[in-house]
Amino acid sequence: MPSGRYFRDEAIEPQLEIGQDTIHLTQQLRFGTLHITLGGPDGVLIDAIKGGSLRILAGIVRRPPLWLITKRSIKSFTDLRGANIGVLSLTEGSSKLLVKMTKAEALRVDEFKITRVGGAPMRHSLLKEGKIDAGMQPLPLNYEADDAGFNNLGWAGKYEPEWQFITVNANVDWANQNGQTASGFLRALLRGQQLITSNPSEAAQIAADELKTSVKLAARSLAEAVRLGIFDAGLEWSELGLQRICENMQADGTIGSEAKFELSNLVVKYYRRAARQSVGIK
Repeated sequence: MPSGRYFRDEAIEPQLEIGQDTIHLTQQLRFGTLHITLGGPDGVLIDAIKGGSLRILAGIVRRPPLWLITKRSIKSFTDLRGANIGVLSLTEGSSKLLVKMTKAEALRVDEFKITRVGGAPMRHSLLKEGKIDAGMQPLPLNYEADDAGFNNLGWAGKYEPEWQFITVNANVDWANQNGQTASGFLRALLRGQQLITSNPSEAAQIAADELKTSVKLAARSLAEAVRLGIFDAGLEWSELGLQRICENMQADGTIGSEAKFELSNLVVKYYRRAARQSVGIK
């Protein structure tokens, strides 16, 4: 796989651990069990605001990659009254975006039920089994749901276009001691991002293999992600998108209301800058 080749070019053999929640990822970054994570910025924001050493090294998904998929009988937001909507977490990502969408469509939170059920594949399965009425789904599961006859009430990015969904996170102490690895990791990611536009057919085949979907749907998903600006080819983060996350965490009480959002206290630019320069991105 080219993605593996790009890491090997940097003398990096990443060992992947998938499916942990933010709390455990944050703890492992802090204690050095993990060196780099690709996930939501929430844990880093909490740690950095408290004076910790976790930082964001780059952005990956800077706009919401989610669509609201519903069972066949729900064809509009009005039909969501009384519905049971499955989400990953009650405090992060999909649940917050869901509330923004429904509020914009004149629905109150008490008019439907939000249930923590797990990740996107689980939501897809539960919707097919009729155990939930709706769920936020990413590419390409939204297209798979379309093909299966479910309804799509729209893209979350229409309601909240700036929402930093996925970032590259690290302990800055580790990064400072392993600068070549940190920059090399980001360089490999950048080359992977560039492949999406330079060789979309090859990128689609890789995505199809990893996501266990068809090449057709993978190609459609990658093209749509690029068109909507969900991916950032230069691994840029959205300052406004990070601020939105911070504001929502303050509203929940996860971060104190007195905390001031300062981008410079949350990110480290050096490693991304070095990686971008080496692949010809200013």
